[in-house]
Parts: sequence; C-alpha cells; structure tokens
Amino acid sequence: MRKITLTAAVTLLAAPLAAQTAPQVTNDLTVTMSPQQYRICNDRPARPTWMDEAHPREAYKALTLMRLYELRSWEAIQETGDCGCDVRFPSWDAASAEYEERFATSTQAEHTQARLAIRNEQNQIARDVQDICEAQGNW
Repeated sequence: MRKITLTAAVTLLAAPLAAQTAPQVTNDLTVTMSPQQYRICNDRPARPTWMDEAHPREAYKALTLMRLYELRSWEAIQETGDCGCDVRFPSWDAASAEYEERFATSTQAEHTQARLAIRNEQNQIARDVQDICEAQGNW
C-alpha cells in the first residue's frame, strides 16, 4: 500500500513538470519547410515533376534518370575542364530526352542493368571530375 501511495504522489508531483516541458501540439497543417539548401550551387534546375510523383514501385525509373543526368554532367565537366554550376547541374531536358528514348519502356531488371552500366562509366571518370571540381571549390 505504501508503494502505491508513494508512486501516486510522485506521479502527481511530476505531472506539472512534464506538462511544462512537453512540445506544443497544434492542429495547424501548414507546410513551413524552407527550400532545400545545398552546400554548393543552390540555383539548381528543378527535377522533372514525374520523378517526385512516381509511385514507389516505379521509383527505379527516377533513379535511372538521376544516374543518367549525373553521368552526362560529369562527362561535360571532364570534356570542358569546368565545374561551374551551369555545367555541373545543367537543365534536365537532355537527360530526360535520352531517358525517354532509351529507357522509358524498359523493364525494372533492364533499368537495374542500365544503372549498373552507368555507374561503371561514372567510376571510370570519377577521379578526374573530382580533381577538377575540388580545384574550383565546387565539390
């Protein structure tokens, strides 16, 4: 009986303290997120909207386009020796057109194979691209 009384007393005394430190809860559902901020090149072009709206089961399509986009930008950096924001983060139009032409009707397994091949190409030029971008302070 003493333990129950002691427990109840401690609980009653701790309740006001817990109420003071509890986070405020509201019914306001307004989105208050600020735009994404990056360490470099904050004026990046927006991704195609379908990538953000894709069903989770079709996320592999967006991943393929992202890999293709990055590979093409890395190739441009290597060719020009310039790692400026407009070269590193070009418009998505060219990559989107190439994706539509090459991968739009591919199966998920074919997308996986394509991403592996793209990644292998990136790995071959990664060191050169990183050296160029680090020298220009854009890595």
